[in-house]
Amino acid sequence: MLLKRYTANLLLVMLLFSMLAFFFLGDVFIPKAIDLSGYPMLHSVFVVFLGLFLESIPFLFLGAIASSFIQLFISEEIIQRMIPKRPLTAIFAAIGAALIIPVCECAIIPVVRKLIQKGVPVHAGVVLLVTAPILNVIVFGSTYYAFQNNPAILYGRIILCVLTAIIAGLFIHIFSTKDVVKEDKMELVHGDEHDIQSSNKWTSFMEHTSQEFFMVGRYFIIGALFASVFQVFMDRSVMADIGQAPIKGTALMMGIAFVLSLCSSADAFVAASFSHSFLPGSLLGFLVFGPMLDLKNVLIMMSCFKRSFVVTYVLLVFAVVFSLCLIAGGLISKGGF
Repeated sequence: MLLKRYTANLLLVMLLFSMLAFFFLGDVFIPKAIDLSGYPMLHSVFVVFLGLFLESIPFLFLGAIASSFIQLFISEEIIQRMIPKRPLTAIFAAIGAALIIPVCECAIIPVVRKLIQKGVPVHAGVVLLVTAPILNVIVFGSTYYAFQNNPAILYGRIILCVLTAIIAGLFIHIFSTKDVVKEDKMELVHGDEHDIQSSNKWTSFMEHTSQEFFMVGRYFIIGALFASVFQVFMDRSVMADIGQAPIKGTALMMGIAFVLSLCSSADAFVAASFSHSFLPGSLLGFLVFGPMLDLKNVLIMMSCFKRSFVVTYVLLVFAVVFSLCLIAGGLISKGGF
């Protein structure tokens, strides 16, 4: 038990130093250590993967910290007193909370899992999963900058995010069960609440953070690798042929967003590069669906939630976003946004 604790803390310290080395020295030593100049496609995959890795790892770490803080320092009684009793009120409270939670689509998953374990209703947790990656100042600013000449995309992204959250939250409240979270194996390692309180909480905090991070991180790495391969080998000329068809174009852009697995703070610039080939509704599909669901965060969700819930969530979010984007695309084309 003690050996596991020291090992977890040592791995966490090594990770922090590795992250600092990547950020400050990666551009000098990595090309020398891994020479892929003779294999341009593999080199491109490595560069894209490294970009995804460096872009997302700090946010994953932040999510692990937030999850551990909730586990060890916030009691179930406090959370339950903060939750509105009425379902619709709880949904809007979760939307409001998303505005102040500084985490991305990957980091929010362990946070929501821990909140549900502490007593937050499942439908309110779903609202956080949907809204937190989009309803923040950074995403708002990047979308505004990328679409300065097309404000309908900016407002459409925010409106469709909120509408998706309300619809998905109500659906989950009506049809989903409360038992959606996988058993937290780390709780078995830590022991019961009395043991945690009687020991050094900050030591337990470090141990919980490291185990949470590595549990989520391994799924992230698998997803990021697949996303990197797709980005390098994707043929954009094929996409341009169906970009002007609302249904096919929207479905395609949502699929691209799922596989590319971009961070929501930067995906607006990628979407803007497709603006000459795709209709506004299709661009909204990319910008709204991608932060809610992508390859890497579905794998992370599978590690945190039961499979039946993940499948329900994926199908529900896809259906709602796809329908809303078709409606929004029609309104924009008629000057309604």
